[in-house]
Amino acid sequence: MMEPDGDKIRAVAWLELFPWLRIARAFRLAVSARGLVFGAVGILLTVLGWALIGGVLKTDAQATKWLNNYVVDPWFLVTDAFVPDWPGEIVDVDPESSEYGPGFGTKPKGGPITTPWMVLTRPAIEGILYTSQPLRAVASIFLCGLWAAAVWAFFGAVICRTAAMQLTAEEKLGLGAAVRFAARKWPAHLAAPMMPIGGIILLAIPVIILGWIIRAGGFGVLLGGIFWPLALVAGFVMALLMLGVLFGWPLMWGAVSSEGSDSFDALSRAYAYLFQRPLHYLFYAAVAGVIGLLGWWLVSLFASGVVWMTYWAAGWGCGGALATAADAGGMSGFGAGLIGFFAGCVKLLAVGYLFSYFWAASTAIYLLLRRNVDATDLNEVYLDTEEETGDLPVIGEDSAGAPVAEGDEADSPKKPEEQN
Repeated sequence: MMEPDGDKIRAVAWLELFPWLRIARAFRLAVSARGLVFGAVGILLTVLGWALIGGVLKTDAQATKWLNNYVVDPWFLVTDAFVPDWPGEIVDVDPESSEYGPGFGTKPKGGPITTPWMVLTRPAIEGILYTSQPLRAVASIFLCGLWAAAVWAFFGAVICRTAAMQLTAEEKLGLGAAVRFAARKWPAHLAAPMMPIGGIILLAIPVIILGWIIRAGGFGVLLGGIFWPLALVAGFVMALLMLGVLFGWPLMWGAVSSEGSDSFDALSRAYAYLFQRPLHYLFYAAVAGVIGLLGWWLVSLFASGVVWMTYWAAGWGCGGALATAADAGGMSGFGAGLIGFFAGCVKLLAVGYLFSYFWAASTAIYLLLRRNVDATDLNEVYLDTEEETGDLPVIGEDSAGAPVAEGDEADSPKKPEEQN
C-alpha cells in the first residue's frame, strides 16, 4: 500500500527558495587562507603605493585631506586602526582631533562592504568632484586611484575567480590556476572601470572649453547661454557614467571572473544589471553587509584574542621586560620591534578579511543579478581550457591499440600471444 504524501518527509531546498542565501557562502570563502592572504597583501600594497605617491608629489595636507587621512601612516591604517590589541581595548586615538582624521578607532567606519568600497572609490570621488584642489593634488589622487585599480585587478581577480568557481561549479580552484587566470585577465579587470572614467573626462573637455569662453564675459557669456543645452546633455551622460562606475565597478570584477570576457562585456553587464535591477542590487548589498559585519566581528575578535593571549602568556615569563624593551634600543629594541611586527601581521590578516569578503560577496551578487536579468542558471561559469584539462589524465594507446590513460597500461588487457 502506498504511503500517503502527508506522511513523507521532504527536504526543503532553501537555496532554490531563497537564492540570495548563497551570499552567506562568501564568508567561508573570505576566511580561507587564500582569501585572507591575498586580501591582506592587496591592501598593504595599495596603501604603500599611496604613501609613495604622496611622498613623491609632496601634496599639501590641507588641500588633500584624503591623502593625509589615508596615507600618512599606512601601517596604522591596515593594523591598529582596524583591530585592537585585545578585546575591548580602545586605541589611544581621538577621532575628532587626531591627525589621522575622523572615522578611525578600534574598528573601521562601516563594514566589509562599505569600508573597501569607500577606500577604493574615494580617489574617483575626490579627483572628479573636488575641482578646487591644486593640479598636483588632483594628479596625486588620480595616480592613487590608478594604482589601487592596478593592484586589485590582480589580487581581487584571484579572489573573485576562486569565488566564482566555488559558488557555481562548487569546485576548488587551484592557486596556480587562479593566479594564471588573474594574470591573463589583468588588463580586462583594470580597463573595465577606467573606460567610463575616461568617457567622463572626454565629455568634460568641451564643457571646460565652454567655461573658458564664459570667463571672458560679455559675448562669451552669451555663447555660453546658447550652448548650455548641449552642456546639459553632456552633464546628463557624465552623471550616468559616474553613477554606474561608482556603484557598478565591483560587478565588473565578477563579470570578468565568471564569464571570462573582456572589459567591454563586463562594463555593459555591470551597467545593465545596476540600472535594470537597482532594488535587487540594494537588497543583495544589504544582506551581504549584515553577514559580513557579523563575520568581521568574529574575525576581529579572534585576531585580537590571538594577539592578547600571546602577550598574556608571555607576560607570565617576562613580566614588564617587554614593555621596557621597546624603548631600550639595541638588540632589545630590535627584538621588541619584531614582536610588534609579527603581531601586526596577525592584525593585517584580519584586515584582509574585509577585502576578501568584499570581492567574494561582489561575485555572489553579480551571479544573482545575472540570474535576475539574463535568466542565467546560477551554476553556469566560464571554464578555462587549463582548468578543464589540468587535472585530467593524458589519453594514449595500449599495445592492442585501445585508448587508455597513461600510467594504466599495466592494467589494460593483453593480447593472447602476449599472455603466452
